[in-house]
Amino acid sequence: MAQITFAEWKKLQIRVGKIVNVERVPKTDKLYKLQVDIGEEKPRQVITGLVPYYSEEDLQDKKIITLTNLEPAKIAGEISEGMLLCATNREENKCVLLSVEKDFEPGTSIT
Repeated sequence: MAQITFAEWKKLQIRVGKIVNVERVPKTDKLYKLQVDIGEEKPRQVITGLVPYYSEEDLQDKKIITLTNLEPAKIAGEISEGMLLCATNREENKCVLLSVEKDFEPGTSIT
């Protein structure tokens, strides 16, 4: 397994986010287009492959953990401005979003 230095770890900006809007990405089987409040002026758009694991209702208003300083990427014609963190077990086809136990505000830093 590759290792990173502590200085590299410190570059990661991981924050609490709140999913404020969920919709399917047209003409795809697995993608949602989310609007995620991470404590900034406006929500960020994040494209996720969570359709097989979560309904739109399950995601709406969910507080999750996000990587916020990932370079934007185009996915299925949509811009994604971050990444949600999940625990995955591909052998059992499971994907569980990481979340916070207490009620932290969107934008709270994870250290």
